This record gives sequence, C-alpha cells and structure tokens, in this order.
Amino acid sequence: MNTGKKIRVLIAKPGLDGHERGARVIAYGLRDLGFEVIYTGLRQKPEEIASAAVQEDVNVVGLSILSGAHLSLTRKVIEKLREQNATDILVIVGGVIPDQDVPELKKMGVSGVFTSGSSIKEIGAFINSSLP
Repeated sequence: MNTGKKIRVLIAKPGLDGHERGARVIAYGLRDLGFEVIYTGLRQKPEEIASAAVQEDVNVVGLSILSGAHLSLTRKVIEKLREQNATDILVIVGGVIPDQDVPELKKMGVSGVFTSGSSIKEIGAFINSSLP
C-alpha cells in the first residue's frame, strides 16, 4: 500500500451511457472505506477522463460502463493515459461486462473487472492490494 497518503480514485462514466446509480454507489462506498474519490459525472470523453486523472493526481481510474461499448471506451481511455505518461495509474472497469470480454480488457491493461454483484469491500481490497 502507499505511504500513509490517501489513495485517490477517479470514478468516470465514459460514453453516452446515462445511468450513473452504480457509479455513485461505488464512489460513495469507496469514500466510506477511506479512499479519496473524485466523480467526473456522466458522458465523459476518454481524453477528459485521462486529463482529469492526471490533473487530480489519482492512483486509480474506475470506469463504469453499462452501454456495451466497454472494449472501445476502455481502450481509448488507456491510450489517452499513455499519451500523458500516466501508465502508473491503475485502471479498473465495472458494469455490464460479458465474461468473454474480460481477457481482452486485461490484455489492454485493465487490472480488475468488477461486474454487477461485486461488493464495494471487494473492490476496495483489490485496490489496496494492487497498489505499491
């Protein structure tokens, strides 16, 4: 884990998906677990998410995607993070993610995938165990 500094997590809703209840639940839940959480709101472009992550000096970007465009949106966010030399930021994805897409997400650089039914404690524990 890190050196006593609060872990900063950016929760983002990329694309045109207008359903944010799950993202808000995760944001509030992680905050209650002691994380510092920044929520970007709805309909964020990949470049906006990457820029916010760098500006806010976050440790983790959590993408909440229900639209079915998780592969292309995640790929674009990771590309934008790479363009800004922010490859040290942990990327996790949650939402409606078919099991067969998980290997592809991991191959592109996603550290963790959390589908419906994942607990906030599970997500928090994953973040804690994944950061140096």
